[in-house]
Amino acid sequence: MTSDVRELPTGFGRLWTAQTVSSLGDGVMHAALPLLALTLTRDPMALAVVTAAGTLPWLLFGVLGGALVDRWDRRRTMWVTDAARAVLLAIPAAAAALDVLSIPLLAAVAFVLGLGGLFFDTAATAYLPDLLGRDPALLERANSRLRGAQTAASGFAGPPAGSALLALGRAVPLHADAVSFALSALLVRSLPAVPRPVPEVRESLLRQARAGASYVFRDRLLLGLALRPAVGNVAFLAVETVLALFAHDRLGIDTFGYGLLLTAEATGGLLGAGIASYLGRRLGTGTALTCTTVVEGLAILGLAAAPNPYVAGLALAVCGAGMGTTMVLGPSLRQAIVPAHLMGRVASTSRMLAMCAAPFGAFLGGWLATTHDIRTPLYAAAAVLLAMTAVTASMTSNRRVEGALRAAAPAGGPDHPASKDSAQECAPDLL
Repeated sequence: MTSDVRELPTGFGRLWTAQTVSSLGDGVMHAALPLLALTLTRDPMALAVVTAAGTLPWLLFGVLGGALVDRWDRRRTMWVTDAARAVLLAIPAAAAALDVLSIPLLAAVAFVLGLGGLFFDTAATAYLPDLLGRDPALLERANSRLRGAQTAASGFAGPPAGSALLALGRAVPLHADAVSFALSALLVRSLPAVPRPVPEVRESLLRQARAGASYVFRDRLLLGLALRPAVGNVAFLAVETVLALFAHDRLGIDTFGYGLLLTAEATGGLLGAGIASYLGRRLGTGTALTCTTVVEGLAILGLAAAPNPYVAGLALAVCGAGMGTTMVLGPSLRQAIVPAHLMGRVASTSRMLAMCAAPFGAFLGGWLATTHDIRTPLYAAAAVLLAMTAVTASMTSNRRVEGALRAAAPAGGPDHPASKDSAQECAPDLL
């Protein structure tokens, strides 16, 4: 195959830079937002509200958002969204400066940022295969670089920076995130235009959204790829909701140390993204996805039993490695086998399943911590991850993956379905 020696286009470099800059701002907020909430309350359920608010847009608008992205110019959607988020962050920054910040306002900030993320991430996911000509090898390389940069910026550099910036003032992290969105918008606006599928003008928005959702639910491989992060998010949000409190009360970690703890997870994520292609070739994509689930579950068990911050950091690094591998292999496969005119809807439906599971995980973590012990959400999260392997292993098996790639390869065009069975099942919805 010639794809092994093909170079990524120049436009990818700008997209990579834009997402890296934006991810750095996200990393700052990832550490700063729960710590900001912690300065206002120590109620686990209130912290869960802030955590869950950022995922609610996917529950409310996920599939419709994907249908809109498939109608809109994807490049324009990305830069307008980031520009809007940069402007809107002025509101909480002003509230922090005036000392009128509150839990409801932080939840609203998380919601708005999540809504912007819905449109930006869906548009970026749909734009990338068009930019790379839907080449599976290039997609895997590109997603590895994007995921590695995102992990390094949002997890490795961002959290310590967020903790440090918060020490300078509560509005400072918000300003930093706004600057990152503005820079990202400028870079995305300079990206090259790519051909777009012919819009389905005869269908209503709801019918187009339904067609995208049907395409996912009627294809076992795509459904398995969607369930993998969905069940994972139940576990990860249960942990994330109480992690700041767990680190402070059980491990004796201060504000800056909490940022370093998140950095340990990001370090593992960077390693996982870097070895994802190797594991996919060595084990097969399906087997690799199953193995990472087991690794993540065992790592969270290690976190729950950690006697000191060093063991906790190691456990989070191992968990991050599993997550990093998963977030390269899954999206790359989906982008290679899904028709171009459905890419936005399939991506948003898959992401919606994952994000809709997140509020449940957040509230589950808060409830378990309130009614039981602060370690209980961690044990529950590990059990969920280990149990899910039996559910999705057959859905994302190597045999299914290879069959979908073979089915997509001959046509080589944007409208070739992921598999013959899924094409027959979804045909009524695509007319």
